[in-house]
Amino acid sequence: MDTLEAIMTRRSVREYTDRPVPGGTARQLLAAAMQAPYAGGEPPWHFIVIDDPEILSRIPAISPYAEVRPPAPAAILVCLDLRIPENRDFSIQACAAATENLLLAAHALGLGAVWTAVYPDADRMLGFANLFSLPDGVASFALVTVGHPAVRPPPVDRYRGERVHRNGW
Repeated sequence: MDTLEAIMTRRSVREYTDRPVPGGTARQLLAAAMQAPYAGGEPPWHFIVIDDPEILSRIPAISPYAEVRPPAPAAILVCLDLRIPENRDFSIQACAAATENLLLAAHALGLGAVWTAVYPDADRMLGFANLFSLPDGVASFALVTVGHPAVRPPPVDRYRGERVHRNGW
């Protein structure tokens, strides 16, 4: 699958089969995520790979949008390291780019995934901080559930010409 095809056909997947995600897949997804651009000398992200069914079952209580049926076999929590002395806004942008790379990599590997928002919801951020014992200065940013899709939503053309402006508004 080439890059444009991956971008144009990637959709959020919230229904998975019970098939496990292969062992080395998390590394591939994270390697793609870490290729995202970032400002400064130090990347602002950390990742928590979650494949323990007991931990996965506790996540919907923290983030109701992360509840998928059947439960996802894996998830990745993208964390934002606020201890890095770079501009916080740039770090947020970098974590968003890393999350999108992760989604595209999952799609390219034939998996399904969905970005469930955590940041800036204070209750969700606190819930994930407590669940995973995040250190001070590290905030949860996004949770991506990953699995083999039970259903593949069809591509949607989201191009809107009225949103495009040239050389000014």
